[in-house]
Amino acid sequence: MARFAKLALLLVISLPALGQPAGQGTVVGITFVGRMVSNLDRSVAFYKTLGFIEDPAARPIWRRDPVVDHLYDIHAAGSVATRMAKMYVINQDAGQRFVLYLRELQGLDRRNLADHTAWDPGVTHFGLVVPDAQQLWGELKAQGMLHARSWGGELVAPPGQTKGMLAYITDPDGLDIELIDQRPATQAVNGRPARPALLPGVNHVGVVVLDSDKARAFYGDLLGGRLVTTKAPWLRGDFYDSAVGAHGNILRFYNESFFFDAESPTPAMAALGLRPRPSRMNVELVEFQNRKKPVEPRSITDIGVGYVGFEVRGLDAFLTRARAAGAIVVSDGIVTMRGGGTREVMIREPDVGEFIELYEHPRK
Repeated sequence: MARFAKLALLLVISLPALGQPAGQGTVVGITFVGRMVSNLDRSVAFYKTLGFIEDPAARPIWRRDPVVDHLYDIHAAGSVATRMAKMYVINQDAGQRFVLYLRELQGLDRRNLADHTAWDPGVTHFGLVVPDAQQLWGELKAQGMLHARSWGGELVAPPGQTKGMLAYITDPDGLDIELIDQRPATQAVNGRPARPALLPGVNHVGVVVLDSDKARAFYGDLLGGRLVTTKAPWLRGDFYDSAVGAHGNILRFYNESFFFDAESPTPAMAALGLRPRPSRMNVELVEFQNRKKPVEPRSITDIGVGYVGFEVRGLDAFLTRARAAGAIVVSDGIVTMRGGGTREVMIREPDVGEFIELYEHPRK
């Protein structure tokens, strides 16, 4: 009983917060991705090479954290230890930080899911735009950190280009990253539409889905994403195969855009002369016509699992709607984090079971 009394001081389970705003709850935006790793020090070194900055305020020390146990629904009698690193890049189009959480766990049986393909249903990735992809590619190779999926282990040139500009790589635990070279804005020419500039930072998060209609209903109708375009023809060819190291893929993309309000500049932003502006983040739903198979069972604590963080307002009401839309709650209810009162819950979406963390900051 003493143990449960102690937990009660750290945790609020499924109780509406006092003063909770009325309504159905709304998504504010996408602000982070999380990844479960096998060796935190190795992963931190890898992401620093990619240009991520480690937040010194999040000390990566081993600890036992009952709040984390309830967020991930861990039942191991307090024997599980965890440590976490908080890293970020500045998205230069908006002058805002995009955060990456890396977490390692001890004292728990964890499957290692590093051995998968980029087209397996439920597999996630994020797109990282960098100032010079060729230079970074060489640095990763020189340091023995390059794990390329692409044909020949090289950057791929888009159609009509000769310079290698993008390709999938994996982190030390097999989690995918789409590495993309920055590009300037282009004007409309010969019927080709104008394109905005691609500036350094994370510009999308992606998931391989089985049923794009079902996925779009969740990410669009429930979460509030706006389709960039309703046109999503089936695509095939060397370009789409070479970037992920495949042969014979037939695929299509739907991009759901989420807009996020501007925030106050951090010291790192101010040092770069950046002022935050409203930002947009896409969820890229990738459907393979010829790669459909059952989703491999996975737990949120397994090595090589990723998740996406959505900030919401009105978490209790929104969670009710998410359940009605087919989401499965992973957490032991809604938990309240120590040192600030942020409320969080982990769910799985209804198509491929992608892990999504919903969170709400306390009202000021």
